[in-house]
Amino acid sequence: MSSYPFVTLAGEGNSRIEIKNSVFIGRATRIGSREEAEGFVREARDMYPDARHTCYAWIFDGDMHMSKYSDDGEPSGTAGLPILSVLEKPGITNAAITVTRYFGGVLLGKGGLVKAYTDAAAECVRDAGKVSADLGLEFRLDTGYDMADKMIFTLRNSGFEVADTGYSDIVSIKTVTASSRADELIKLITDRSSGRVTPVKTGERELLSRLED
Repeated sequence: MSSYPFVTLAGEGNSRIEIKNSVFIGRATRIGSREEAEGFVREARDMYPDARHTCYAWIFDGDMHMSKYSDDGEPSGTAGLPILSVLEKPGITNAAITVTRYFGGVLLGKGGLVKAYTDAAAECVRDAGKVSADLGLEFRLDTGYDMADKMIFTLRNSGFEVADTGYSDIVSIKTVTASSRADELIKLITDRSSGRVTPVKTGERELLSRLED
């Protein structure tokens, strides 16, 4: 399981650039394990079986930090590491990138290859978009009708999401917050209700916030 919070990709991204008749096709995606990363690389190779090179890099932070990259026959240091740097520099993890090259017959030189693989990788990451992922904790607040409006106002006024409200003989208010604010939420509700309402943890889910480039 990944340690929250972290920055990763919002979805899948694609790119295609052409330099001196060579075509570079980039693909990027979020991954949840080493096995998913390896499967993503195999998928790229299956999609373009006649391509000369499918270079890649991936990073995964689970129980331990893992990363891997490959030049796949390109000169050492011209493909895998530049692709990896596109993930490492902005702190993106749990993500994989492949860049497939169709050779156009013109040698690009080491500098040209580094730029081409970097640009193709960066473009597919921009296409995918970035998100901040955090562990969200779900809480339920059970209260009487006399306190319900006050509790809803208190949550919203303090920047907590009111996910749902159920009405029966009592009012059940569901809220979700980042784990880092859980203690703040419990203290806030306990204080504002003079101890009459106690948030009860009911589950966990991931919270995603879109990041701008």
